[in-house]
Amino acid sequence: MTKILYDKFDKSLIASLPVASFEGRIITILSAGETQKAVDYLLSQPLLGFDTETRPSFKRGFQYKVALLQVATEDTCFLFRLNYTGMTPAIKRLLEDTTVTKIGLSWHDDLNGLHRLADFKTGSFVELQDRVKAVGIEDMSLQKLFANLLGCKISKKQQLSNWERDVLDDKQKLYAATDAWACIKIYQELLRLEQTNDYELRITEKEA
Repeated sequence: MTKILYDKFDKSLIASLPVASFEGRIITILSAGETQKAVDYLLSQPLLGFDTETRPSFKRGFQYKVALLQVATEDTCFLFRLNYTGMTPAIKRLLEDTTVTKIGLSWHDDLNGLHRLADFKTGSFVELQDRVKAVGIEDMSLQKLFANLLGCKISKKQQLSNWERDVLDDKQKLYAATDAWACIKIYQELLRLEQTNDYELRITEKEA
């Protein structure tokens, strides 16, 4: 069956969609020593989804540093609590890697935040915002892209929570893991559609 895509997905339709969330293992990395083993595992995998979280600032002109780097495979997500571990050599190696397919959304902004923590040479990453443009999609948010391409909604309720708190709660962990995992699912669906060309793009009416 031909998949129907929209150049701009109607946000009001998202609430009625079934909820999707990450169902695999979530492993929190709290010490610099733990990062080496985690990165070794991740770089042995074929596909990785990336995202970061930063404590929200409600003061104009002030921004906190990136507190969390989440990196997911299809069934495992590592949450690197950068406010505890710092940017270790292993994490830099992960970010500088050019061998594994690594996917992010609006990843340039995430990288800018990570570069505030340490200097490193950025490796190879797939930017989903560039890939969706190739099929005519204009939406750039993760929630809209997931709804448009996969017909499910992902919760954004934890987005403005405190990512520097002493212990992340289960809702925060699931939110963070889901965002990184969602990048993989969107990428896989884009690949499928590009290979099969089995989709129809519908152009929404422009506002006057």
